[in-house]
Amino acid sequence: MGEKARAVDHKALAVCMIDISSDIRRKSLNETGVRPISNGVLEILRVIESHPGVTVAEVAARLGRQLSNVSAQLRELVAAGLVTRVKDASDKRYVSLHPTDESKRIKALLEGAWAAALTEASQRLLPEEREQIAASLAALQRLASFLAEPENPA
Repeated sequence: MGEKARAVDHKALAVCMIDISSDIRRKSLNETGVRPISNGVLEILRVIESHPGVTVAEVAARLGRQLSNVSAQLRELVAAGLVTRVKDASDKRYVSLHPTDESKRIKALLEGAWAAALTEASQRLLPEEREQIAASLAALQRLASFLAEPENPA
């Protein structure tokens, strides 16, 4: 029979993921020349980039935030030229959100800088540790997709 699966220390995993995310953003910020974007605004932008045509209410639901807070941050993204609002031709109350070309350019810059920061840090790992990370990537991507699902109000 195979080995008994080790239990995941979810608290340690969560803290590690938050630390990695924060450190990647901090280390890569100077590399891009991109104006700093707050975490909250970046999360909204990433939802819109992943789901073009999403509504403000859908963004708020996906992030588990108040609609008014998301609307205020969206105004910042629209003013910065990173998001466009498109009114539905048949129902003017329905507005969909779309990333702009500038948003896509910034996304590519940031993701490249994030990858470079990870590449540099991972060179200090043992080869077998890099292999463990590579082997876990699909499971982590699946985990991320479950966490990205809209929150269900209680």
